[in-house]
Amino acid sequence: MAQRGELVRREERGEAIPVRHEWDPFRRMREMMREMISWDPFQEMARIWPEARAGGFLPAFDVRETDDSFVFRADVPGIREDNLDVTLTGNRLTISGKRELEEAKETDRYYSCECRYGDFSRSFTLPEGVDAENVRSEIKDGVLTLILPKKPEVQARHIAVKGTAAGRAKA
Repeated sequence: MAQRGELVRREERGEAIPVRHEWDPFRRMREMMREMISWDPFQEMARIWPEARAGGFLPAFDVRETDDSFVFRADVPGIREDNLDVTLTGNRLTISGKRELEEAKETDRYYSCECRYGDFSRSFTLPEGVDAENVRSEIKDGVLTLILPKKPEVQARHIAVKGTAAGRAKA
């Protein structure tokens, strides 16, 4: 392909003319699309997230704060209670477990194998004021729920605002 300022011979006339290349946004978009086709987001994730490279199971977590507690919910389908371990050390909450692969028979044929299996471990740093003595956990329908209550001294308190007698007299 000719570069800017090169002379190119036109076949129909047989003459050399300078070629002008204007910026073509559609050409640039086509080039970007060709680059994106070869881009593999899973390979990209493997570079920044080591657990993704192993292809193991890593449950999704929702973490929220309420007025009186912190609530953790994790999708752990197919994990038995005895394969889960929850520890709270200081302000560090760690949830680990194992999702075991079903035993396959020699006569079984897999046409697709998309489920992930293996060990996992997730850790969260909690703010000060968690009441470690009253943590509750429950697993139901493949969802692990942990409720970590706040100590009363760190819970938000509502303070009633009262006007003075002089302020009420003016109103």
